[in-house]
Amino acid sequence: MNKQLGQIITAVISEITEKAVFAQKNGQTYQVTSEVEKQVGEEVSGLAYLDQNDRLSLATDIPIAEDRYDWAEVVNVQRDLGVFVDIGLPNKDIVVSRDHLPDIRQLWPKVGDRLYVTLEVDEAGRLWGRMATQDIFQQKAHKGSKTQHNNDIKGHVFELRQSGSYIITSDFYLAYIPTEEREQEPRLGQLVTGRVIGLREDGILYASLKPRAHEVLDDDAQMIYEVIKRSDNHKIPYHDKSDPEAIRAFFGISKGAFKRAVGRLMKQDLVEQDETGTRATQLD
Repeated sequence: MNKQLGQIITAVISEITEKAVFAQKNGQTYQVTSEVEKQVGEEVSGLAYLDQNDRLSLATDIPIAEDRYDWAEVVNVQRDLGVFVDIGLPNKDIVVSRDHLPDIRQLWPKVGDRLYVTLEVDEAGRLWGRMATQDIFQQKAHKGSKTQHNNDIKGHVFELRQSGSYIITSDFYLAYIPTEEREQEPRLGQLVTGRVIGLREDGILYASLKPRAHEVLDDDAQMIYEVIKRSDNHKIPYHDKSDPEAIRAFFGISKGAFKRAVGRLMKQDLVEQDETGTRATQLD
């Protein structure tokens, strides 16, 4: 086994041709796959690896290496092997083994999803992608704060559990999505959008993938709710006993449509109603 594979090595330029640059280290000759302005005899550092044709290669633009993590996009999926990710190596995609993917095939990453990975080398010198664990993310992540409550949040799923899913945002906040706060289980590597609903003692955010109550309202309910929000004291002088013509003149809808819309708002606990009118409950 070539113990240099998967390592950052320093080799000496041994040959320069019109098509390629070669460098040697401990009797091994590597083709330099990145553009370098070097002369024969000068040193060059890079990641040693075997390309897709099993040729010894050296990449000076080092995207990911052992113990160095970064995002990698899924470019291919093979049921019998795992998923291939692009870590920026010329002529080489890296496999994340099916052994480290969910048992349920539908939860595997799809092409275009992203995984946060590092490299590992097996006994045969082959490179594999290894996904970061929650411990790795916690070392890098910021602690959340209560001021983020109800903020929109977007991140990639990096861990699946029976009780919920963990995501990491682009600005490196960790969030946990309980099973009851999603309509369906997201797949590993999927980019999801939700909102912050709480904060754990360890600084991890609680998040929900379900829409806010007002985001699932129909047009009439949304229109009435917007009117209420803009009204003095967040209240309108209309209720289920109001004159139908007064409702139609003000809202442009029938009394029946008004009652159905207000009923939806009340079901979402967004408004309450009495004989004086209808008022918002969550805006005081």
